[in-house]
Amino acid sequence: METVKATIKNAWPYQQDKMNLPVPDLETAIPFYETIMGFRVVSRQTSPFKSATIDKDGFQIGLAENGGDPTQDGCFFEVDDVEKAFAELRANGLEKSEPIFDHQTYGTTDWKVFFVVAPDGLCYCYGERQN
Repeated sequence: METVKATIKNAWPYQQDKMNLPVPDLETAIPFYETIMGFRVVSRQTSPFKSATIDKDGFQIGLAENGGDPTQDGCFFEVDDVEKAFAELRANGLEKSEPIFDHQTYGTTDWKVFFVVAPDGLCYCYGERQN
C-alpha cells in the first residue's frame, strides 16, 4: 500500500512563537502530534516549564506548559499538497470523515486550506498555494 504523504514547506505561528505553543498538559498532548500529525519528539525541557520540541519534515514546533491559552494559538502549515495532507491525517487516525476545504487569500496569495483542532485546543491550518 502506498503511503500518502504531504511535505510541510513552511510553518508560521498564529501568535508570536511557534516554539512555545501553549498546551495544558504536555504528556497528554504529545501522542496526538506523534500518532495523527506525524511529528516526532526531538527534545524535552523541564525549565522554565515543561516543554517539547517536535519535528516533521525538518520543520519544528514547540509545545509548552507555559500557561497560555491554546484556543488562541496554533500554526499555519504550508504544504505541497493539501489533499494529500488531509489523507495522511485520516490514514493516521484523524476522526474527521470529510475535509472541509476552503479558499483564503492572504496578501496576493490564494490558498486552498483546511483546519485541524488538536485535543489540546491548538488549531492548525494546512494550506497549499494556488495559481
